[in-house]
Amino acid sequence: MRNKLIALAVVVLIALSYMIGSYFVDFSMRRTDPNDIDSGPPACANIHDPTRTVAKKPDYPNDTWSIVSEDGLKLNATYFSPDNPSHHWAILVHGYGRDQRYAWDYADPYLERDYNVLTPDLRASGTSEGIYLTMGVKESNDLLLWIDRIVKVDPKARITLHGVSMGAATVMITAGKSKSPNLVAVIEDCGYTSAYNMFTAQLKVIFNLPAFPIMHIVDIVSHLKTGASVTEAAPIFYVGNINIPVLFIHGTEDKLVPYYMMQELYDACRTSVKEIFTVEGAGHADSKDTNPTLYFNRIFSFLDQYIEVDDIENNAKEM
Repeated sequence: MRNKLIALAVVVLIALSYMIGSYFVDFSMRRTDPNDIDSGPPACANIHDPTRTVAKKPDYPNDTWSIVSEDGLKLNATYFSPDNPSHHWAILVHGYGRDQRYAWDYADPYLERDYNVLTPDLRASGTSEGIYLTMGVKESNDLLLWIDRIVKVDPKARITLHGVSMGAATVMITAGKSKSPNLVAVIEDCGYTSAYNMFTAQLKVIFNLPAFPIMHIVDIVSHLKTGASVTEAAPIFYVGNINIPVLFIHGTEDKLVPYYMMQELYDACRTSVKEIFTVEGAGHADSKDTNPTLYFNRIFSFLDQYIEVDDIENNAKEM
């Protein structure tokens, strides 16, 4: 009898743990309505700036591109072509619970400088398929496929990744994984060191709950439900593999992804060319809007300084 009670207690504990983990995974990573391009995880209501609106679509020739992810999801993006053909490319990656439309206000400055621009809808975002976000884990594999797609169109492409928030985390992980000589620079704007650390902080802010044991349970359930654990979404573990120029951008008043995370990422990044751009007074993902002229002047002075015509050949020799 005693053994049966113990076994029952264990079963109940496991079931309760799964229910708790499942709630928080769905709250933070499950898309509310896959048929609504505006929908994101429920946590977006606690995080997003309600005053931010969808950007105007760039007034450049454009086309819809599609790929199929490794796990069978149809993913969509918009390709914008500049007035003058070039081999410069920028993949602009939106943030958590957003979609590519929120990257369009970053596109015009690139297009004005004759960059080809690709704005993907990440999985479970916008018009792309998928139910769960993975905070940069599977999204980074999807970006590798987008890089391959660009190289098929333009074998001489010099590709810059520019991401904001979760998009920044995604581009850092992508660059850490990539072996493509066509990838030549990374612009990361307010990316986190790890989704686990960020979720831990928000668990306290939103629910006033401690990390233990909830985050341990969430990590396990996340892997069961999404195919990726929260601990895997950690750019801090990937930036040491990056060997191309990286510009780290962060606002001093970021309350979602603390400013100190940028310094930790910078210190962990081993590339020979890396710089920090601090925007005083800027909140989370607000560096561009705080001072758009300064923001893009800083980015393009960085790219113009380090991205040369022969980058592809040099990168290929290093592989």
